[in-house]
Amino acid sequence: MNFVSRIQPVFSYPPPSWHWVQPLFAKGDFLITEDMALRGKTKFLLSVFTAILIWAYLNYPVPPLSFELREWKRTGKFLSHGDFKIFYQDVNGTGRPEDVVLCVHGFPTASYDFAKVWEGLNGRFGRIIASDMLGLGFSDKPYGHNYTVSEQASIIEKLLKMLAVEEVHILSHDLGDTVAQELLRRFLYRQKSPGKGAPYLRIKSLCLMNGGVFPETNFPTLSQRIMQHQWLSPLTRLSNYYTFKNSIGNVFGPNTQPSPVDFADFFALLRWNDGHLVTPGLLQFMAERHMNREVWVGALQKSTVPVHMIYGPADPVNPPVFVDRYRELLPQATITVLDEHIGHYPHWEDPMAVLMAYFGFLEKVSPLTQPQATGET
Repeated sequence: MNFVSRIQPVFSYPPPSWHWVQPLFAKGDFLITEDMALRGKTKFLLSVFTAILIWAYLNYPVPPLSFELREWKRTGKFLSHGDFKIFYQDVNGTGRPEDVVLCVHGFPTASYDFAKVWEGLNGRFGRIIASDMLGLGFSDKPYGHNYTVSEQASIIEKLLKMLAVEEVHILSHDLGDTVAQELLRRFLYRQKSPGKGAPYLRIKSLCLMNGGVFPETNFPTLSQRIMQHQWLSPLTRLSNYYTFKNSIGNVFGPNTQPSPVDFADFFALLRWNDGHLVTPGLLQFMAERHMNREVWVGALQKSTVPVHMIYGPADPVNPPVFVDRYRELLPQATITVLDEHIGHYPHWEDPMAVLMAYFGFLEKVSPLTQPQATGET
């Protein structure tokens, strides 16, 4: 039996042109059996099925915005920064017109982080301003852009100048703490060098929340460490809703986890304008914290404005060792330590406690009543 006749049981037709293949195989050395053909078909089908699963995993649809998040976007505005658009909120509150609060959000979320304390701030201040940083939230997210803390601070100064705001109280979180430190550094420099920089902006008080203000007590999450690695950062393209949910859920307190709607909104904000593709570039702020530690920590130590920290201790990124370091390096500043179950997002996990701590701080440091407070609340 020749080669062609031996493979005929497997294939339903014997192509005459296959006779030229026969010399390539010695008799008895090659035999295509039904079992081999079945295994080949099975491997092919498994490969196709695996490819479909990977495609479905990577292209898991972004959840629709909740009603609250749609309203947040609808009521916002956009600032032009070169070729880019920066989303921001600017609303009038019921407080004194001269009392303006600037809210500076963290990574990887957006100004919407302050939604749960927004109404409370509205009752205390005459104006509340918050913006999405370049690369986050509803702002533009240019791929390959050199994202720096300095640029984020400059965008905020540009926004405040456009809005004719000259004095602000700052309430910040996470990456926003670092941006606030840079804003404070610039303010202190202008105090020493009148006429230079941006004289229109004066910081009246600074309240930080769970940020890496001291690089030595800041411990990035696994996903953040991967995104910082030159060769591993492309793996972020393999992330989807479920990996994101697990990663961000780990920094919340065990009893104060976001609701399913919250998780979906956080993910939708990240994926808006393909934001997941620029997260490795945004994370260079962690390296900047180390490079600029002396000037940014020094700004807090030399601050001529009141500084306060509202801290959730169930925070794996900034564990409780942070509190001792804060008291050691900033003895003139104050701190409120929240309940032990509150994690990295205190203003989302326990908004009422945050508002009470913040307003208590403001009452003590108001220039219309008492001088700056010291010690602990």
